[in-house]
Amino acid sequence: MFRDKIKVLDCTIRDGGLINDHDFDVRFVREVYKAVSAAGVDYMEIGYKNSKKLFPAKDFGIWKFCDDADIHKVIDGIPSKTKISVMVDVDRVDVDDVLPKKDSPVSMVRTACYVKDVDKAIHLANQFSAKGYETAVNLMAISRALDNELTECLHQLEEECRANVIYIVDSNGALYQETTEFLIKKAKSILKSKEVGIHAHNNQQLAFGNSIEAIIHNANYVDATVYGMGRAAGNCPLELMLGFLKNPKYDIRPILDLISKEFIPLREKLEWGYIIPYAIAGILDEHPRAAIALRESSEKENYREFYESLVGEVEE
Repeated sequence: MFRDKIKVLDCTIRDGGLINDHDFDVRFVREVYKAVSAAGVDYMEIGYKNSKKLFPAKDFGIWKFCDDADIHKVIDGIPSKTKISVMVDVDRVDVDDVLPKKDSPVSMVRTACYVKDVDKAIHLANQFSAKGYETAVNLMAISRALDNELTECLHQLEEECRANVIYIVDSNGALYQETTEFLIKKAKSILKSKEVGIHAHNNQQLAFGNSIEAIIHNANYVDATVYGMGRAAGNCPLELMLGFLKNPKYDIRPILDLISKEFIPLREKLEWGYIIPYAIAGILDEHPRAAIALRESSEKENYREFYESLVGEVEE
């Protein structure tokens, strides 16, 4: 049976942009927006709202910055109830660059941070809330957070933050179902005035399973991407999530068409998904940067040496 409170956020372009420096052309992004709109997806995260003072525009595609004019090129003329989301990282955004909600096509701003930086995230999220946006805080690398620090962080978010949703983010693709259950239950027990969400990575082919586990324990916001596209091992596949959810407002068929027409050809140009170095990084609860570097080297299939380079010497 479906829960009508569950909201699906498609972050294909935002997370997928970490593969190609956010350099998707407007036509492609518009095709994704058409498909997720026709599929009934609740939100589409189109990219980051990063500061051009910190990141030279010439080095990145336009979805690194998500100027409102570029967003309009994607969404204008397409009938849709799908809301647009953007993400900001603490210390990487100029709040003044973000117009008030009444002047912007964006509906939600999500702030990403590590548990140690939650004070900065609260400050940002509250400013975006004051501008009229729906807001969320994404707690990254949750598998590396100490339990007592996470407890304090969640209490701060409940007491001080105006964000609508707090996301548990498995950045390293290291979580198993038992830990997912523990984390969601913990968040739900503290965050009485907010929704809880899940953003899972697929290093160990558990992104879909962990997302289901989170839903079972009453997480009502879930991230997914078309064909699982995202940095390194990618994310929970949107088509699987729509197939799992029984809400009749969702229609998987536009996503299947999109995969056939756009993502199968794209898969020949960009690499993402379950690959052994990313699996090793997930098993060892490591950030995928070393695995990404391996895949870009001449030794990209040397799995055992890579594993041993991460394990290293055993410390007493």
